[in-house]
Amino acid sequence: MHTNPWLQAQSQMMKISSLLNIPKLLISRLTEPDRLISVSLPLQKDDGSVEILRGFRSQHNNILGPYKGGLRYHPSVSEDEVKALSLWMTMKCALINVPFGGGKGGITINPKSLSEKELERLTKLFTNRLSLVIGPRIDMPAPDVNTNSETMKWIVEEYSSIIGSITPAVVTGKPIESGGSLGRSEATGLGGAYALLEILREKGINPKKCTAAVQGFGNVGYHVAQFLHEEGVRIVAVSDSKEGIFVKEGLSPEITLNCKKEKGCLSECYCIESICNLTNGIKITNDELLELSVDILIPSALENVITSENAHKINAKIILEMANGPVTSDADVILQEKNVIIIPDILANSGGVFVSYLEWYQNIEIIRYTKDEVFDRLKKQMQQVVKEVITAKEENSITLRDASYVVAIKRIEKKWKENLNA
Repeated sequence: MHTNPWLQAQSQMMKISSLLNIPKLLISRLTEPDRLISVSLPLQKDDGSVEILRGFRSQHNNILGPYKGGLRYHPSVSEDEVKALSLWMTMKCALINVPFGGGKGGITINPKSLSEKELERLTKLFTNRLSLVIGPRIDMPAPDVNTNSETMKWIVEEYSSIIGSITPAVVTGKPIESGGSLGRSEATGLGGAYALLEILREKGINPKKCTAAVQGFGNVGYHVAQFLHEEGVRIVAVSDSKEGIFVKEGLSPEITLNCKKEKGCLSECYCIESICNLTNGIKITNDELLELSVDILIPSALENVITSENAHKINAKIILEMANGPVTSDADVILQEKNVIIIPDILANSGGVFVSYLEWYQNIEIIRYTKDEVFDRLKKQMQQVVKEVITAKEENSITLRDASYVVAIKRIEKKWKENLNA
């Protein structure tokens, strides 16, 4: 079973490369990262003690343009994880058709064990270690698991102090006042909603007759739930890292999130419209959420949550992969046999990197888009890319996942050949 994300990513790449008869030299560029950086991070804690942590940055491929990808702070961060995520970012950037290549990085740490000041010192130390290999035309990090706009602000501060000039374009996902883009926080979730709605339209399915469950009620999970809720999809379950809740009549994502912030846990928040009452629903586990009988299952947390061990128990008709790599390759085969439609991660969550591109472009050109302009550009881009993927699927009689890779790799191959002949 391919639960190692790097082996899974390589396997996907080799499968599609063989299907397209990609030149061996290009395959070698795509199945290994251009550069893998590993750094030691001796962090001085608030109490004066020192903890030595490990940080990574994988720069997978820059055929299409500078490396681009998030930074995550999590105990599971490893070389194999960031390599896989950087490869998926290369595919994602190519698929959504922005001039970036894939990068990814992180620190092996439980950030909840650190104070705010410790997190700031750690982030600035990591930035210092990476300062020679990141930059607006080289590699631009962004928020990911357990990092946010404040993290990006710290990176801008440290990088700018090192090079001697204010450089907001070194990262994306910044606070608005620090050069961030309007609509960036909603972008990944909204892009996923646009992709799903386009697939439903193509299948002739009315979203108002659909139920959905969202695993991972963080920034991405919340926004995809809220946007789908506004389109009439009935959100019957959501979960975070600790617990989940099931509300048969359908819950209000916005009211539920506000309740969680007030009460401190989801199990106090069974919210139908504006009314939150403990009799409205029941507490469930993350595993139970994955196995609910819903039309749409939306894994929005970490990779490898659907494996060969639980794929047979999945009852959803459609899976929208808002997390990176939530379905293992073995589970993918089982779900195909069950005729489950999988909208793959490199398509479903590509809205984030598209709006990251818009943020970077605004920083470089010193312009500002309105939120409506950002959302309009995102909607048009997602709809166009979904149509291209559906066409590739039908022409090659393959899955949406394989079709997404076909579209992405063809874009990379075209640019690669242009560079060779330049």
